[in-house]
Amino acid sequence: MERRDVVHAAVAAVVQVVATQGAQWGQPDRTPLDWRGYLLLLVGPLMILWMRRLPVVPMVVTLVATWVYIWCGFPYGPAFVTPIIMIVYTLVSGHRRPAWIGGLATLAFMIAYTTWLIPAPSGVLHQAGIAAFLLLVMVFAEWIRAIRERRAENAQKAAEEERRQASEERLSMAQELHDVLAHNISLIHVQASTALHLIESHPEQARSALSTIKTASKDVLSEMRGVLDVLREGAPRNPTAGLDRLDDLVARSCLDVALTRTGEVRSVPHGPDRAAYRIVQESLTNVTRHAPGSRVEVELDYGENDLGITITDDGAGKTDAVTDLGGGNGIPGMRERASALGGSLTAGPFTPGFRVSATLPIPPKENP
Repeated sequence: MERRDVVHAAVAAVVQVVATQGAQWGQPDRTPLDWRGYLLLLVGPLMILWMRRLPVVPMVVTLVATWVYIWCGFPYGPAFVTPIIMIVYTLVSGHRRPAWIGGLATLAFMIAYTTWLIPAPSGVLHQAGIAAFLLLVMVFAEWIRAIRERRAENAQKAAEEERRQASEERLSMAQELHDVLAHNISLIHVQASTALHLIESHPEQARSALSTIKTASKDVLSEMRGVLDVLREGAPRNPTAGLDRLDDLVARSCLDVALTRTGEVRSVPHGPDRAAYRIVQESLTNVTRHAPGSRVEVELDYGENDLGITITDDGAGKTDAVTDLGGGNGIPGMRERASALGGSLTAGPFTPGFRVSATLPIPPKENP
């Protein structure tokens, strides 16, 4: 039992009892209120306390008490407040059929009562007025129900959309973590193997490899922090990796990489910007793992409506491939990134090495 229900019941009781006492002065032909009338007037307010638990039963009890009240000849007026509340609440809460049956039963009772059970029967206009009033109450209840259902439907759609966006963000974060970890861990693994191999015969080269490991480990922590920051309230909703960091990526790769840009170089939207960076990163990771001594050419071609990305290695380092890192989801992940933006990606042998080629749609350059 909620506190507001107690307040509503108390207000309804005061209105029905006090207002009916005033209304009976203008109805000398009706029976004055006595203990029976007061008791029947209090039934409806009492049922308000139970209507949230069992909407139909309190409505039926209230309507029956009202019919008995009218049958006994007590004054008209505020006695109909709680029956209206009960019918409306029952219908709005989803019990449409019982509410309509209760409303029609009340209409039938009032027509029968005012036609055959009182000394001066009412005319057709009076019966039509009663019917119109009850119909208005039912239509009002249906309107309220429709509004509540629409709000609930909109809230459900909003919740589903929020869950979908959260799922997409989790998938995006998983992709980002995969790309960050795969690239840097592969680099660390290769450099650690190099350091172990050269630590006695070429200590300076081993020291250089260890320095690269230190830088790569710092970078992976920094990038992971950037990806995970999206979980904090008020943090940027998108990771920050983009083409403006491509030169740093190439410098950290410990590969012989030639980076060229053709066309009208310009800023691109966040989606293709991040996707292009990750495609290059994943491609360099694959070279590091499978052909670490190869020479790599990375070309970005800024077209009128698309950005072309081509990563080609010459395959010279295949004999030094790292074989103990297991498989991955690199190429399918790159293809998914491109497809999600309406682009395409192909990857395969390119004698004697390997080539990854992607096309991402971008807006045309704005004229000054």
